Amino acid sequence: MPKYVVRYGVMRHLGVFSSRGREIFSRGRRVIARTGRGQEVGDVLCEATEHVLTQIEDPRTGQILRPVSHAEEVELRHLADQVVRDRAAIEARIAELGLGMKIVDIERLYGGERVVVYYLAEDRIDFRELVRFLAKDLQTRVEMRHIGVRDEAKLLADYGDCGKPVCCNTHLSEMPPVSMKMAKLQKATLDPTKISGRCGRLKCCLRYEYDTYQELRRELPPVGRQVLTRDGQAKVLSQEILTGELLVETAEGRRVVINAADVLSVLAKSDRASEESASGEDSKKQTAPESAAPARSRDKRSQRDREAPPDASADPSKRSRRGGRRSKGGGDVARGGQDPAKPDPQQPDHPPGDSASGPPSKGTQV
Repeated sequence: MPKYVVRYGVMRHLGVFSSRGREIFSRGRRVIARTGRGQEVGDVLCEATEHVLTQIEDPRTGQILRPVSHAEEVELRHLADQVVRDRAAIEARIAELGLGMKIVDIERLYGGERVVVYYLAEDRIDFRELVRFLAKDLQTRVEMRHIGVRDEAKLLADYGDCGKPVCCNTHLSEMPPVSMKMAKLQKATLDPTKISGRCGRLKCCLRYEYDTYQELRRELPPVGRQVLTRDGQAKVLSQEILTGELLVETAEGRRVVINAADVLSVLAKSDRASEESASGEDSKKQTAPESAAPARSRDKRSQRDREAPPDASADPSKRSRRGGRRSKGGGDVARGGQDPAKPDPQQPDHPPGDSASGPPSKGTQV
């Protein structure tokens, strides 16, 4: 069963439709097809080969019912006149309800299953009452579609500044965002009147070569970087991405244009500063142990001071214990840990003429 790529609807959807019979449809043939919305009229673009299918992302599917006959062509013209009358009725209802919306286009499906209304609005619109009135007036199902300015250009625009049909109305199924960064990278003029499309936004074609520009720019030294050439060291001032040329300034102050292939190497940012910082770090590493040694000794001394016991005069019990330990080693400490220079309060006073600090008697245990 042959398959064909068919464009249908006012939004120019792309679908891969199968044919019921063995009839061959040539390019541009108008057919009646069954889509997810109902019976619609579409144009055959080509046969859906494997190569073509790789170029279409998430295509809609359907079935080709028959080619459009002469009688159906006449019916389609009457349907176009009916759309004009439907638009007038819809705009009258919108004005009656005072809704802040603008009708862009109206689509009435060939099979009569529904009427699709495409509109613009800055704020969210509550159109439930409008839909009830329209369903009664048009005697069919009404579907409201809120679109953006790019979709408006897709519906109404014809040709672009290049002289060809606008991209959004021919081959673009999705319209990704375009930023000013893309225009700056390609060195396009920043005049909004020259880089804006029919929708008033940045042209979609600015995105087409953006990936190529990015890939080529990676092969060039960045602006502001120091490079080494056959004539010596120079600074990159600007790039010509497509031609692969650089505008550089030499150490003598001359500005010359060179080819990127003439660049021998790309120097790091401020090599001299990095060398100075490296030498400074080495000197710091050498002086660090010397300065750290006295600091560690001071820390140890302060730690010993914190860990040292309080003064012996503050606690008599600690004095006695310490005195007992020292007496075992044969020190000059009297019994009970008392200082020999001080009299024992529990002993009687020495007789007159004797010194309290004199040598102990033979019967005294030392």
